[in-house]
Amino acid sequence: MLEVLGVSGEEERVYRALVAGHQSGPREIAARLGMAVSEVDPLLTALLAKRLISRTRADQFVPAPPDVALGPLLVDGQAELERARGTVDQLAEQYRRNVRRRDSAQLVEILTGAEAIRQQALSLQRDAREEMLWFCRQEPIALTAADNDEEFRSLARGVRFKVIYEASLLDEPGAWASLEEGVRMGEQARVLPSLPVRLAIADRSVALCPLGEEATGEPTAALVRGTSLLVALISLFESHWERATPLHIDEAADTGLSAEDRQLLSLLIGGVSDKAIAKQMRVSSRTVQRRVQDLMTRSGARGRMQLAWQACRLGWLDQAAGPVPPEQGGKDPAAASATA
Repeated sequence: MLEVLGVSGEEERVYRALVAGHQSGPREIAARLGMAVSEVDPLLTALLAKRLISRTRADQFVPAPPDVALGPLLVDGQAELERARGTVDQLAEQYRRNVRRRDSAQLVEILTGAEAIRQQALSLQRDAREEMLWFCRQEPIALTAADNDEEFRSLARGVRFKVIYEASLLDEPGAWASLEEGVRMGEQARVLPSLPVRLAIADRSVALCPLGEEATGEPTAALVRGTSLLVALISLFESHWERATPLHIDEAADTGLSAEDRQLLSLLIGGVSDKAIAKQMRVSSRTVQRRVQDLMTRSGARGRMQLAWQACRLGWLDQAAGPVPPEQGGKDPAAASATA
């Protein structure tokens, strides 16, 4: 599973054995895997070179935290990231179950409990001086958009907010009203059908990334400072930002579209359902479908997928959906979009 990250199948077996046992010698690992010590030794050497494990003075081997050791490798390719992320999360959870001790020398601090995570999220915004980057997913575990008054205070003192919303989140109570207020105060808001993790990054120097739930049922989060993992998280945000669709609230533009049409189009391209669009715009689902059909007619599109391509090409959302697709040399734009 981890071959895409440069870790062979045999190396992964040894690494998994160390994650499960936390601290082991070559003989113990060999016995656990049914291998000879002579087979295990070169695999341990390879894992040491990749900094996935470390050696103690007692000639025991200890695994590096999987999310810290493997996380930076995930940004080498978005497709590889999506396939390997599940394995990394599984290893990280197993590591956390076996290792509960944390000290000040570690690069990642673990927060436990919704209130601790909430207070840290508010603190990041209070301390930010230049910029906040956010992934906002459905069903927040500690701080909802409607309860995040700290954002408005930070915006008022000049902090830039770049926020990507998961489309389904916009259907939750209070989310759209909070988004509208934030955008009118200067928030740059974009939307994607789904996001890989929850994430907040302050001034590109510290990140808060919820991890899941401990055995006690309490949520946990990692506070990451000044490591290669932080660089990976920033790269993850930027790659999704490039693909996300900007959300337009009520501003008009010199595109021939009304403010309402721009809002509808940005939500549609962002993956928001017709029912949710109708709710946010306070119209019927039939009205949404009629307006989408009108936009298809105006753009010459024969379907919704082609409408997204045409809107991008025509600059209806100021190239909201990313770079304008290249001309296809006479090919049907719908076919070009379907293979993108």
